[in-house]
Amino acid sequence: MHTVGIDMVEIERIRHCMKNDRFCKRILGEEEYRQLEKRGMPIQSVAASFCAKEAFSKAMGTGIRDFSLAEVQLLRLPNGKPYLFFTGRAKAMVQPTGLEFSVSITHTRQFAAAVVVASREVET
Repeated sequence: MHTVGIDMVEIERIRHCMKNDRFCKRILGEEEYRQLEKRGMPIQSVAASFCAKEAFSKAMGTGIRDFSLAEVQLLRLPNGKPYLFFTGRAKAMVQPTGLEFSVSITHTRQFAAAVVVASREVET
């Protein structure tokens, strides 16, 4: 079984939101914030993180409810490969489903986008 979620956002929208000091603290998890802060908090990367959270909620079929955006973190392995890490209510929501998630992100100067694929082996 597979489900897919996709999201895209204008970089300018995120730039405007980041003028509010609380925005990043509200949408980014602790480790996600640290990783982005080490890289200078690039707007395109913050936008990609935002998109990944939205795409995750679409792949789950729930929309953003019953968890906060900061509980779904877009983290990167040392080689740069992105992955989703869950905490709090998001983790509690994901665990019983048995779903595994793959995420792909991209951005230009104008847009950021993310695709999340949720998959689970179906018993026959």
